[in-house]
Amino acid sequence: MENARDSLDQEACYRAVLTRDPRFDGRFFTCVKTTGIYCRPVCPARTPKRENMSFVASAAAAEEAGFRACLRCRPETAPDMGAWRGTSNTISRALGLIEAGALDEGDVDALAARLGVGERHLRRLFRQHLGAAPVSVAQTRRVLLAKALIHQTDLAMAEVALASGFGSVRRFNETFQGLYGRPPSALRRRAEKPGDAKANEGVRLSLPYRPPYEIDAMLAALTARGETVEGGVWRRGLTPDVDGATGQVSARFEGGNRLAVTVATSDLKALPGVLAQVRRVFDLSADPEAIQRDLSADPLLAPMVRARPGLRLPGDWIDALSDGAADMPSDRLEDERLEARAEQWRPWRAYGALHLREAGLDGVAIMENDDEKDAA
Repeated sequence: MENARDSLDQEACYRAVLTRDPRFDGRFFTCVKTTGIYCRPVCPARTPKRENMSFVASAAAAEEAGFRACLRCRPETAPDMGAWRGTSNTISRALGLIEAGALDEGDVDALAARLGVGERHLRRLFRQHLGAAPVSVAQTRRVLLAKALIHQTDLAMAEVALASGFGSVRRFNETFQGLYGRPPSALRRRAEKPGDAKANEGVRLSLPYRPPYEIDAMLAALTARGETVEGGVWRRGLTPDVDGATGQVSARFEGGNRLAVTVATSDLKALPGVLAQVRRVFDLSADPEAIQRDLSADPLLAPMVRARPGLRLPGDWIDALSDGAADMPSDRLEDERLEARAEQWRPWRAYGALHLREAGLDGVAIMENDDEKDAA
């Protein structure tokens, strides 16, 4: 079976690193054999010799192979992207559950059961699409979230361990000592902390996304469905039954293709789940390039997608179908009248329907247009 590394064009990855092409940021990571470090394609450090470089599809694959994250380009700040996007419904759902903490307390067997697949099959899918085991993906998620908290907040190290999903401070310290050869506190750089968030306002993190992004359209869509958006700031209250804690989360767009998120919560253990829900609501993991490429195959959608490549799909705070969904959120289709035509839009059917709605078209209009063409 082809694994994630084999599916990457190694020479194309090398060319992208040579030019530090931002289009590839988050799509793969560079492992440097001579230093034991893995980097983003846009890392500003001097490019190593080709024979000392290999390329993997995920940060988890790099860490599983024994490489540690670069402290200069900071892989935790890359857009949330991977070779699995748009290829595997099961992987997409699994990663959403892992991001929300499914493997912080549970095991792979329980995760597979939630997804309706066998444990061995799930492991094969992860190896194929991500080049790493589910537990390695979960570990990397904890490490990269912890690094973001270390760099961007004033949280004490014990609080960072709790907020990033580590079961204990001891495990947190041992993991960082093993990866970086130093305690986690040694990674904190005071100059990198945000200066506009007070300690009592909650945990503030900056979440990256891949441009283009129609910010005004997203905020308008959230407002239209009754969510609180004032002065460009989105807010939502947290509840114990849904979020595992009380508190509030807010978000606003900032420069550099980032969403600034502030989470004030009664229990820091809820943080990973809240961040996963924010990413879903704002569709931060979307791949505009892949969406435009695939939807443009439909002559009706092609001009719409070209005109508005940054249109995003607002997600639900509670994704009730996540554990047993027949389709990924990006592929769910509410208008059954579009089903026949929308088969060619997979796995982006929901985006295709969104572009039609924004253009003022619905299933009836599309069917009538298709019938007229058939009659002609």
